[in-house]
Amino acid sequence: MTLHLGKASTLPASPDEATLDYVPNPRVGRLYAVRFVAPEFTSLCPVTGQPDFAHLVIDYVPGETIVESKSLKLFLGSFRNHAAFHEDCTVGIGERLAKEMKPVWLRIGGYWYPRGGIPIDVFWQTGAPPAELWVPDQGVPPYRGRG
Repeated sequence: MTLHLGKASTLPASPDEATLDYVPNPRVGRLYAVRFVAPEFTSLCPVTGQPDFAHLVIDYVPGETIVESKSLKLFLGSFRNHAAFHEDCTVGIGERLAKEMKPVWLRIGGYWYPRGGIPIDVFWQTGAPPAELWVPDQGVPPYRGRG
């Protein structure tokens, strides 16, 4: 049962208040990868309160369930007023999805835009991907500034 799909939903006030919905995997036993891209992810710096921006790429191989995309969108949007370091946001998103969904494999790349002149990229995964899985590059070039 989903809480969000096909219903009016408001943005949760925080990631802790967000509910992620999972539905049965329509291809259980089939090895395939799913990719979600959030190119306009935002959160707040826990020290200055200034906004931070990232391009997130989430890849996973479903187990018994898949994450419902509207609930994922609302969960990611709930970080808009959440104060946390880049590492905490990126790894926390990956860990929550892995814990609740129990995928065969999951990785997340957080490509954070620079503040203070330093871009920070954060990567986390549950382990090595299955050997026979085709895993495309995340396609996000390293930050090059104006060069």
